[in-house]
Amino acid sequence: MSSSELSKITAVILAGGFGTRLRSVIADRPKVLAEIFGRPFIAYLFDQLLSFHISRVVLCTGYMGDRIKKTFGDAYKALKIEYSQEPIPLGTAGALRNALSHFISDQILVLNGDSFYSADIASFWNWHTSNDALCSLLLTKVADTSRYGRVEIDSQGIILKFDEKGGCSEPGLINAGIYFMNKQLILSIPTQRCVSLERDVFPLWIGRKLYGCGTEGTFIDIGTPEDYAKATTFLKGDNP
Repeated sequence: MSSSELSKITAVILAGGFGTRLRSVIADRPKVLAEIFGRPFIAYLFDQLLSFHISRVVLCTGYMGDRIKKTFGDAYKALKIEYSQEPIPLGTAGALRNALSHFISDQILVLNGDSFYSADIASFWNWHTSNDALCSLLLTKVADTSRYGRVEIDSQGIILKFDEKGGCSEPGLINAGIYFMNKQLILSIPTQRCVSLERDVFPLWIGRKLYGCGTEGTFIDIGTPEDYAKATTFLKGDNP
């Protein structure tokens, strides 16, 4: 795919979480505004999108969403920003469904706002389209899958099973929080109630051209104070 084609994709960042586990270190702001080297964490995601010529992003906001909008306004560098504020807590899937009117492409790129994965998004897109997938998840290998939940795929990348957090503590593939999905699938998500992509939606989509792309890369999740502290080392090379 050329950079001009990828630039037409609507990107979405799920930025509505309460960040409960981080309250001891960032009680005054939403999780995506947690600072790394004086920059909000979400700015690193914006830079990643820009590096692949993505030109437009929709932020699904919830808790302290006004703080995010006040921080960035309607643009970050060359990236246009739109906002979809939850009327009530809707979960990751519910927030995505609530933002549907903002999506102008048939395929949507979705990123979790509290994790960063050093992925080649252009290569991931080519893999997604070559499989004629309706939804593809980027997967990464970790030494212990028990904290994140495990994803099992077959030799073609078709997702067979999701294991809950707290299960197998062996090495394996986990959801890295970056997805391509067809807008028609998003239409199937229930409206106006709390629904989780990870717990409620993805397991139901097994057998509906749901794929997982196992890749090599470095992954960080800032969901806990311990991992938030590690992010300063991980993102050091990306500090301008």
